[in-house]
Amino acid sequence: MSAAEVELPLAPGAREMHGPTALGAGWRRLFDLTWLLAVTDFRLSYFGSALGYVWSLVRPLLFFGVLYVVFTKVLQVGGGIPHYPAVLLLNIVLYNFFAEATGASVQSLVVREALVRKMHFPRMAVPLASVLTAAFNLMLNLVAVLIFVLASGVSPQLTWLLFPFVLLPLVAFAIGIAMILSSLYVRFRDVAPIWLVVSQLLFYGSPIIYTIDKLRERSATAAHLVMLNPLADLLEQARRWIVGPSAAGAVDAAGGPVHALAPLAVFLGLIALGFWLFLREAPHVAENL
Repeated sequence: MSAAEVELPLAPGAREMHGPTALGAGWRRLFDLTWLLAVTDFRLSYFGSALGYVWSLVRPLLFFGVLYVVFTKVLQVGGGIPHYPAVLLLNIVLYNFFAEATGASVQSLVVREALVRKMHFPRMAVPLASVLTAAFNLMLNLVAVLIFVLASGVSPQLTWLLFPFVLLPLVAFAIGIAMILSSLYVRFRDVAPIWLVVSQLLFYGSPIIYTIDKLRERSATAAHLVMLNPLADLLEQARRWIVGPSAAGAVDAAGGPVHALAPLAVFLGLIALGFWLFLREAPHVAENL
């Protein structure tokens, strides 16, 4: 055995030191720091603002107003879609959460460089906090959506209780994408402008302004391709459970159980890729900054 291979024993009372990792000292510390960072960011985002949270609500409402006028009054897109204003606002709020969570995560590790350089800081807390901060805004915005949905004449129904089964996969998908983007941006700064373009494509490639049933009337192939996007499945399921019980859910909109396996595979594959990539890159983040 060479001298380089000899393992020296630890001194009495000394503990073995490990390098930086994604999880740090454990899950409990990861969750605590994620919550702390998210709450701090959420409070700071409205610090010194006279209107506070209202600014978070104004943006999707203004966007909704512009799209509603253009696509219903000018282009006549929403004709024949029951409760189209409610569908449009719900879709915008859900997509805005995804765009906000993933967009903030891209540069999150670089912005938190001082924390990331600490040996035992769990690096995964940084992108997780970006998603959690966006989730805080989502919860508040959904209150406004609920009021608007009721005002639009949509009757409360038991399927509203199933809505968390849309929100949880949406958050999980945002986390998976956030892991990919944040870890890649450390090495490749082109990730930021590329993701801006991709997020715009996802907006128009998801049934936000239109619905899958209307798209299928024009092109079955285009509808099938759109439903490969996991966001499209979640939005269609949200529409069925919240606004239109007669609308096709995720499985029917995808074309049946067999076709629904494709977006499910994309969903699970991207989440798994995100965690695998982040766990691999986490120990090298500080040296690559």
